[in-house]
Amino acid sequence: MLERTFIMLKPSCIERGLVGEIISRLERKGLKIIQVKFLKMSRELVEELYAVHRGKPFYDNLVKTLEGRRVVVMVVEGRRAIEVVRNIIGATDPVQALPGTIRGDLAIDLTDNLIHASDSRESYEKEYKIFFKEEELQTI
Repeated sequence: MLERTFIMLKPSCIERGLVGEIISRLERKGLKIIQVKFLKMSRELVEELYAVHRGKPFYDNLVKTLEGRRVVVMVVEGRRAIEVVRNIIGATDPVQALPGTIRGDLAIDLTDNLIHASDSRESYEKEYKIFFKEEELQTI
């Protein structure tokens, strides 16, 4: 059965010209892009997306890193998409991410580590609704 997941390419991904590389890795794995858009992250969007981390030591730096900057948000679909994407992106800390993963090969910074992806079905259900209307995700 196919499932969907939410992905956000962070500002450093855009600034370093890695959007195509990352999308290519996702597509080569067999994931299908359902919807994609560029947008500028307002403080409200950042706080809503990362509400689960409010109060943690890294939260303020995370908000500062993303607020007012451009990102790419997308929904992708595939067999066990959440697990597949989490494996493709690698550990949150690029130092711990294995070679061959997006973060292991390309990321430098812990906070702006190129990519965010839903870590569960519940996260996906919450996260995609912040950026997409249901009708935007309809496929033919």
